[in-house]
Amino acid sequence: MTAGRTVAVFGASGHTGRFVVAELRARGFVPLLVGRDAAKLRAVAAGLPGAQERQVPGPQEWVRVATVGEPGSLDRAFAGADAVVNCAGPFAETAAPVIEAALRAGIPYVDVAAEIEANLDTFARFGEPARAAGVAVVPAMAFFGGLGDLLVTAVTESAGWTAVDEAHIAYGLSGWHPTAGTRDAGAVSRQRRGGRRVRYADGRLEYRDDAAPATTWDFPEPLGTRAVIGEFSMADIVTVPTHLAVPEVRTYMTVEAARDLAAPDTPAPVAVDERGRSGQTFVVDVVVRSGGVERRATARGQDIYAVSAPLAVEAVRRVVEGRVKGSGVLSAGAAFDAADFLGALSAHVSVELGK
Repeated sequence: MTAGRTVAVFGASGHTGRFVVAELRARGFVPLLVGRDAAKLRAVAAGLPGAQERQVPGPQEWVRVATVGEPGSLDRAFAGADAVVNCAGPFAETAAPVIEAALRAGIPYVDVAAEIEANLDTFARFGEPARAAGVAVVPAMAFFGGLGDLLVTAVTESAGWTAVDEAHIAYGLSGWHPTAGTRDAGAVSRQRRGGRRVRYADGRLEYRDDAAPATTWDFPEPLGTRAVIGEFSMADIVTVPTHLAVPEVRTYMTVEAARDLAAPDTPAPVAVDERGRSGQTFVVDVVVRSGGVERRATARGQDIYAVSAPLAVEAVRRVVEGRVKGSGVLSAGAAFDAADFLGALSAHVSVELGK
């Protein structure tokens, strides 16, 4: 059902955008490469399998130049598309214009935003307009926000819980070589919250001036017990509470990865395999507690940026096939059958759902 379906990728020449374009091609979609720089977009299109042999549309047919400052250019870029994936951060600047264009076109929208404030804006601003248009808008459909939400949702659904006492999501990254987009998005987020940190406790977001707590987390072997930054808040504190009654959602990050992210001289990721992935590995360990009972789920994989592509593209596939739970702004856990979705990622992510 995906063969020949077209998907516009805004920010297609960026680091994550390139992974998304390649994953769309591997799934049989026709990607429309959208962005500001035609030369960069044509270079991405020319490098895709089959482009040189003309087995697929040529680079020029795939490229559509558009900017968020010109709504008409977005309308032209998305014309004829079946869906749009926004990979261009900072999402505080791009999400709203691209969502508005998607709603005008009447097509579903997916993004890979990790910015807490941008995701909050999307839920607050576009819930009713998207429902009225009958369109699914799925933000944070990526490593941060999407994967954790799916793991928490799979655990709670398997236990039959509709409300829980707390959800904890710990990120065990071997290291973190941030992209330029990650650095730009982080700077925008820090500016928007005035340099404060944010956490989700007592059923609400809290902005705080104190330092995040230092603690440890017992990851599954072979990672084992590691020092982590507690309340290292990521998009999960936005996505999970949108559909699960939970007063506390906490996320944790291994100290080494947090230091890499904070250091101004940490280089960008470097490809080590034919798929363009870096050598970074990750473990996402989720613990959910309800009424004194604890359930756990763990996901393992390689390269947090690369794995965002199958997450986003699987979401697109399900939305265009009508396998989405309604319209409006929906997080991953609210939009899809979580356990089934995770199973569909088996080529990219190893998942264990404990009892």
